[in-house]
Amino acid sequence: QVQLVESGGGLVQAGGSLRLSCAVSGRTFGSYVMGWFRQAPGKEREYVATVTWIGGSTLYTDSVKGRFTISRDYAKKVVYLQMNSLKPEDTAVYYCAAETGVGSIRSAEYDYWGQGTQVTVSS
Repeated sequence: QVQLVESGGGLVQAGGSLRLSCAVSGRTFGSYVMGWFRQAPGKEREYVATVTWIGGSTLYTDSVKGRFTISRDYAKKVVYLQMNSLKPEDTAVYYCAAETGVGSIRSAEYDYWGQGTQVTVSS
């Protein structure tokens, strides 16, 4: 069993930055691949990025490459999403998720989800 708790969302102007955190608990957390997804009003949940606990391999969706950075602190059991150069289209609820595979971009592959944190980017 894995529990995920996100924090760090808020309201920011376009061009600004936010850092999201995902605190992970559970004895086997290291065997999971961690992902960030987002869901805007009226839209489907969208893949953002993934990171592995071992090795720290990362993957990003094209729309955030060069602006967002996913990272993890194994000792603290926290996954981060540093978001720079934010745009109004980044406005969404951001979710942290964990899956036992190799890092899918499909939300259906993920076993555990946090409650989400709202990110609002004003123009």
